[in-house]
Amino acid sequence: MNDPLPIDRAARAEKIIASAHHYKVCEGCDSIVSERVATCPNCYGYRFDEESENVIAQARLLGAREQRSVTAQDLL
Repeated sequence: MNDPLPIDRAARAEKIIASAHHYKVCEGCDSIVSERVATCPNCYGYRFDEESENVIAQARLLGAREQRSVTAQDLL
């Protein structure tokens, strides 16, 4: 798996936190995705938590740890 540096993950988390209303959390795999997607690009789930507080909490969690999931980019 090609894990981005923790600094990159933390920077992405800060970007998400700053505009949490533009994101949602996939209830299938806990990924954070754009508010515009209908299905998760990682697990193809279609149920999302759109509460900003929950997006922020998930961004903080994901930004503070290494990547554990396989994404579509990892499969290229």
